[in-house]
Amino acid sequence: MVQLHAFFFPFLAQGHLIPLLEMAKLFTSRGVKSTIISTPFFAEPIKEKLTQESGIDIGLKIIKFPHPESGLPDHVVSVELVNTDELFSQFGKAIAMMQEPFEELVHGFKPDFIVSDMFFPWTVDSAAKFDIPRLIFHGTSCLALCVGEQMQRHKPFKNVSSDSESFFVPDLPHRLEFLRTQICVADLEEHESDFGRLLKQVRESDRRSYGVLVNSFYELEPAYSDHYRTVLGRRSWNIGPLFLCDSGNNEGRGHRGKKSAVDADKWKSWLDSREPDSVVYACFGSMTSFTHAQLHEIGIGLEASGQDFVWVLRKCENKEDEIEDWRPEGFEERMKDKGLIIRGWAPQLMILNHPAIGVFVTHCGWNSTLEGICAGVPMVTWPLFAEQFFNEKLVTDVLKTGVSVGNKIWRKAGSEGVASAAVSTAVRQVMVGEEAEEIRCRAKEWKEMARKTVGEEAGIFPADRIQQQKSEKTADMYFPADRIHQQKSEKAADSYLHL
Repeated sequence: MVQLHAFFFPFLAQGHLIPLLEMAKLFTSRGVKSTIISTPFFAEPIKEKLTQESGIDIGLKIIKFPHPESGLPDHVVSVELVNTDELFSQFGKAIAMMQEPFEELVHGFKPDFIVSDMFFPWTVDSAAKFDIPRLIFHGTSCLALCVGEQMQRHKPFKNVSSDSESFFVPDLPHRLEFLRTQICVADLEEHESDFGRLLKQVRESDRRSYGVLVNSFYELEPAYSDHYRTVLGRRSWNIGPLFLCDSGNNEGRGHRGKKSAVDADKWKSWLDSREPDSVVYACFGSMTSFTHAQLHEIGIGLEASGQDFVWVLRKCENKEDEIEDWRPEGFEERMKDKGLIIRGWAPQLMILNHPAIGVFVTHCGWNSTLEGICAGVPMVTWPLFAEQFFNEKLVTDVLKTGVSVGNKIWRKAGSEGVASAAVSTAVRQVMVGEEAEEIRCRAKEWKEMARKTVGEEAGIFPADRIQQQKSEKTADMYFPADRIHQQKSEKAADSYLHL
């Protein structure tokens, strides 16, 4: 039996890198030879992550980035550092210049298939050039994929006359309501921007790819998993929650990325002194950018909620002191016994799974949303950009495990507009409101369901290893991508990944 070899190509951002690395470890544990393709800046974090676990042999190949001819400054090595239209244009050019060295690696190592991030749309051409399958990784929910596709097909935002008038996306399993201001401008505008052209390339490469790997589990969103496959015609497999499949040590899994900016003894002892389900955890991801006025409102809102809280503040690049200008007068002195502020990267998984955490105030990035679901923590949803407004609907309208803070504006940088009263009201509604206990019970049920999907007792990963047969063109690989429960229904009978 010939061992299959896969290339995994994550995008240049922590939120994209982490799940794809976990995916590579999952495939490796099932007998596939895996190689990560990355850049010098991300090489050390990848090596450190891989060394946390013995017995997992994953290769790493480096592609130079940025290419000098792209015009991108040498220090802009991650998408988190792209904050202007000019930089985005240069960043896109630098990404496109990775195609040639990537294809040189494919030619030299001859992998059997490629798993690449959505923001490398040209990899579908690279795979075709070498006559191998390319699987695409979007890094979001099935619901978000379905909403995005139906939004493009029907363009319902054109049927409203103002930004204050809501619209529904047609042909979905649920009636999901949005405002025009909650949709990415690149999807709304008639004339394409650089980002709009990139999104168009992503959609085209999606349709041409062999299939889609989704970091979700079937039981969480069965209607949208089925809709994506049967109505939209996408070949896809749910292989998540990936971080629950990661067999690394607990500390490494808990950090899920960079090392924490705060000593574990400090936050853990602080939480240990609190009652179960009594603390608000507020964290908005690694790419969020609030104005100082909005940070001020968040602080006042958390104080007014009357709840204990842990609040993670992201440091500004090269402006570490600037973020302190937001503070209400005397805020930290008044909150010294009520709140813990972490500046920089926080061990989110470890914090979310502490019994004292009672609600998660989140930007609805899919990694964070899935972590909150798997921790059984109710959420206050505060989407900001990307597909986050779509993920919010999964939490508030489908799972009914959270409430919205009411943000109405899609904005990549300098987000603002949510009043402190809205923050306080949403937090109190989930923590101590009339429906708080019902929301909490539903959240804990999803936690148990998520863990059952990866437990040995559920038969998720049978003892049988990947069965491989070489055909003239490609390898034929069977991978237990979907949950065992799906095999019991006709709709989800195809539970193996065929390459």
